[in-house]
Amino acid sequence: MLYGLKEILSLAEKGEFAVPAFNVYNMETVMGVAQAAEELRSPVIIQCYSRLFDNEEGEYLSKLILKAAEKLTVPVCYHLDHGAGRKEVIRALRLGTTGIMLDVSTLSFKDNVSETKLITDFCLGAGVSTEGELGHIGSTSDASLSAYTDPSEAEVFVKDTGVSALAIMVGTAHGRYKKAPVLDIARIAEIKKRTSIPLVLHGGSGVPDDQIKAAVKAGIRKINFGTDLCYSFLDAVFASDRSKYAIDVFMKEPVKSVKAYAESKIRLLGSDNKYE
Repeated sequence: MLYGLKEILSLAEKGEFAVPAFNVYNMETVMGVAQAAEELRSPVIIQCYSRLFDNEEGEYLSKLILKAAEKLTVPVCYHLDHGAGRKEVIRALRLGTTGIMLDVSTLSFKDNVSETKLITDFCLGAGVSTEGELGHIGSTSDASLSAYTDPSEAEVFVKDTGVSALAIMVGTAHGRYKKAPVLDIARIAEIKKRTSIPLVLHGGSGVPDDQIKAAVKAGIRKINFGTDLCYSFLDAVFASDRSKYAIDVFMKEPVKSVKAYAESKIRLLGSDNKYE
């Protein structure tokens, strides 16, 4: 069943768990995530990167995701991840997303607030809540990490923009880590105390389990998984028997692999059996 971003995260706040947010790219990754969520009775966020809304991929994927949400008997939010700008936000809304993330975290604080508020007001007019980002969450290939999110700035940002969720920089990055990150758990707790809204952790792939659990306890309510989901799919593809030329047969193992990966993260975040 289709839920809005604010609505699904309210379940996490009430239950003190985090909703896993999986980036999907094709029918098979959608199927694997959907099957895991249904079997483990977990709320789930299915999301797509901004670039997919710059071409026809987003249009095809949207129909698949919305169909999956229609069939599932657990809450599903369809989310735009790292929306690059107004064009992508508008396209995502037109294609049925029920959550929007705008990422203009490389702008100055003032400009980030201004643009995020504009988009938030626009989306709320369409009945869709938003996620903002304060503190740029970069890539594991970057020379160094960006400055961590300042708790006092986070308090002002949330008040002035009206976002329903906030992605914060506390030590993670996108991609595969060369060395396991160490999260600033105390900073998460302080930001949570000052903002009182669901916090989001990007770059969840590769973060040690104990730190994931500590982050959830400190107030993280949405954790993104993209890189390792891709590897779960691709590793199974590369290991598959190439004599299976019927693609539907060939893809059965990759779907199982994605499902197993999604199940592991659902259990880790404590979102299993949270919807009867």
